[in-house]
Amino acid sequence: MKEIINIRDAKLDDLRRIVEIYNLSIPGRIATADLEEITVESRLHWFHEHNTHSRPLWVLEEDDKTVGWLSFQSFYGRPAYLATAEVSIYLDPSVHGKKYAQRLLRQAIQACPTLQINTLLAFVFAHNVASINLFNKFHFEKWAHLPRIANMGGVERDLLILGKRVNE
Repeated sequence: MKEIINIRDAKLDDLRRIVEIYNLSIPGRIATADLEEITVESRLHWFHEHNTHSRPLWVLEEDDKTVGWLSFQSFYGRPAYLATAEVSIYLDPSVHGKKYAQRLLRQAIQACPTLQINTLLAFVFAHNVASINLFNKFHFEKWAHLPRIANMGGVERDLLILGKRVNE
């Protein structure tokens, strides 16, 4: 039986599941610089920074169960960067390998003209090979390499900034 996949705008009721999925990524020290679990309450402001017109937050559902999400975040908070957004993708480990991240990223790139975004950025740890491969597949380029910028429980990690011009 084939799964039914749906991508939609997140609602406040989705925030608990969004946080659960995010927290599942913390122990691996590969996808986020958070070292301890976050709370729903701590993400309320972040949730409300999103909007459907320019900085959406999407959830990906498999058979009506949220298994992943994608967010667009403003870059650097200055007016000159309004056409630039950071994109983040998180999936429940149970759906890794199903190409859902590709589906989310493809839809994000396609939505950029409507969202008035010309440049997408991704901040990825240099040891996160799966994410680097994902963004490379969509022709993101390495725009910056910040060596040993993150201390992940005593292990220093490099951060890459991957970028892609869209709408050209």
